[in-house]
Amino acid sequence: MARRRALMSQMNVVPYIDVMLVLLVIFMVTAPMIQLGEVQLPSVAQLPAPTSEAAVVVIHADGSIGLKKTATAPEVAMEPLALLRALRALQAERPDLAVVIAADRRVTYETVMGMLDRLRGAGFARVGLQTSTGEGRKDAAPRPAS
Repeated sequence: MARRRALMSQMNVVPYIDVMLVLLVIFMVTAPMIQLGEVQLPSVAQLPAPTSEAAVVVIHADGSIGLKKTATAPEVAMEPLALLRALRALQAERPDLAVVIAADRRVTYETVMGMLDRLRGAGFARVGLQTSTGEGRKDAAPRPAS
């Protein structure tokens, strides 16, 4: 008399686990080999024509802040809140006011981005960063971001 086999109602997952472990090992071995590389910031070969109507926020190496009402105006030292009030007053006079941040190269990236964030949070849509074409060149004119 032949015995009838009972139906197997379980799924054998061992082959799936083996495949997953092989894939895991492959990813673990190849992940360190994928290097994104170093960040190399672009250099500016030429500066476009300056916008002389832009207000310039100057951040010095010691952390002090100043404001130039135009690119050619003299700098006035200010506290951050007074700076925002002065820029809002300028924006009331000139609704399309562009603001340029001119930070010393020794100022931390965090400080510059904090100022950029404060200006954009205060409603200034046209905020840019001042650059120069050569190393140590001080005569570069500001350019607002579009």
